[in-house]
Amino acid sequence: MRDEYPVGILCQTLGVSRSGYYDWLRRGPSARAIGDARLAEEIVGIHRESRETYGSPRVAVELRCRGRRVGRNRVARLMRVEGIHGRQRKSFRPPRTTDSRHGHPVAPNRLKEAGPPARPNAVWSGDITYIPTDEGWDFLAVVLDHYSDRAVGHGFSDSIDTGLTLSAWRMARTHRRPRPGLIFHSDRGCQYASGDYSAALAGAGALASMSRTGCPYDNAKSEAFFSTLKTECVHRHHFRTRAEARRVIFDWIETFYNPRRRHSANGYLSPVDFENLCN
Repeated sequence: MRDEYPVGILCQTLGVSRSGYYDWLRRGPSARAIGDARLAEEIVGIHRESRETYGSPRVAVELRCRGRRVGRNRVARLMRVEGIHGRQRKSFRPPRTTDSRHGHPVAPNRLKEAGPPARPNAVWSGDITYIPTDEGWDFLAVVLDHYSDRAVGHGFSDSIDTGLTLSAWRMARTHRRPRPGLIFHSDRGCQYASGDYSAALAGAGALASMSRTGCPYDNAKSEAFFSTLKTECVHRHHFRTRAEARRVIFDWIETFYNPRRRHSANGYLSPVDFENLCN
């Protein structure tokens, strides 16, 4: 404000000496300030690379992986200064996608007895969610590997039927070639309990497992994946067509979520890196 008011009055108002002000002016920015400015540039770049989704914990991990010795609190402070932040989850009640009013056989819940998987392709889960577009609802089915949280299969349809879930299963089986004994967990919806889906599991030697009635926590992996998908991808777009929605979501899964997005459950490794490191 020295161009608006005399320096002497400003120093008196702020309780500093004129000599101290001029000494600070000659010194220029401190080493800490210069370091913060350089670090802030890296933080902004990492945040941009994460599609503007990472908060301070993941940004700090990414910096340390790049050889930077930096604490999370410093990263959080600089992110506040730059006006950037991680994506916040929003509360929203989706349309119902599970219809368990059917006469198909229901499989027992095998997840508890199986325990945490020690390798890929030991436990998978599947679920369905909705995607809003100007053309109407589009539906997404996914298959997740519980070992790494990797989305190993996905399929889209404007109909919420067994064909939708089978498309995701076929993609997963084709790419992963699981050995017999794989546990496949889902809800009790008719799309997973149908004869066609049961035959597909049996053809691969997979064991069906289903959640208890009205207990979404049994399929927590899928619920968490869909929550991340909505927060980091779907809620940031307005899809005019189903084709546009499918293109954007496919890109998010295959070029960001699986190969790059750091997962806290994986020690902040991406699903692909976690599988490659541990096998």
